[in-house]
Amino acid sequence: MKFLWFVSIFTLCLTLSGCDENVVYKAHEDIDDGLWYIKNKPTFKVEITDTTATYNLYYLLRNTMQYPYYNMYLTRNFTGPDQKVISNTLEEVYLSNETTGKPYGHGLGDLFDHKIPFLKNHKFQRSGTYTFTLTQSMRQNPLPFVMSVGISVEKVAVK
Repeated sequence: MKFLWFVSIFTLCLTLSGCDENVVYKAHEDIDDGLWYIKNKPTFKVEITDTTATYNLYYLLRNTMQYPYYNMYLTRNFTGPDQKVISNTLEEVYLSNETTGKPYGHGLGDLFDHKIPFLKNHKFQRSGTYTFTLTQSMRQNPLPFVMSVGISVEKVAVK
């Protein structure tokens, strides 16, 4: 059973690590024991050099099939290179169909990976390091069966 679990995780990692030339930044933080405490605030520092490009930004969430809700509330704190807050936003993201319970995202075994857009066609005003801090904002603390949280920043392909 452990071998099957290991093979599933390894295959999933290979699938997700495929090359994409438009990806400027992609990182995730594993959640210890799959228990996401409110005090655990994964932080991601993104270096932006091209302010002429537009970007799509995504949440990267991984949960198990046992995750007890169809949605998740996240608070995203977004600060600029000058450390000033650009936005502090509470968002609801959907991980499965509310009626059927069928998970969204891509699954392997009982793990599901979600890539959920939160900013589309965004232009960064200046170059430098932008910081994104994510907090789970559910009523349950800790939030169980959340395996990792991250973000991806991708240049919009020029057509």
